[in-house]
Amino acid sequence: MTTESPRWFKSSYSGNGGQCIEVATNLAAAHDMVPVRDSKNTDGAVLNFTADTWSSFIEFAAAQRV
Repeated sequence: MTTESPRWFKSSYSGNGGQCIEVATNLAAAHDMVPVRDSKNTDGAVLNFTADTWSSFIEFAAAQRV
């Protein structure tokens, strides 16, 4: 793990429905890691994805918006 702190953010499309995630993309370039967490439970589990895996997920999700 790195000593650099994640800078968490939610999508600008997020409402207040409580079904949001937070992502910290600031670690992608230097550490090939994109942490993701539940915005309702910020002290809970964090899933770490490689930058390539996260990019693939975003591309897939964007293609589903029809």
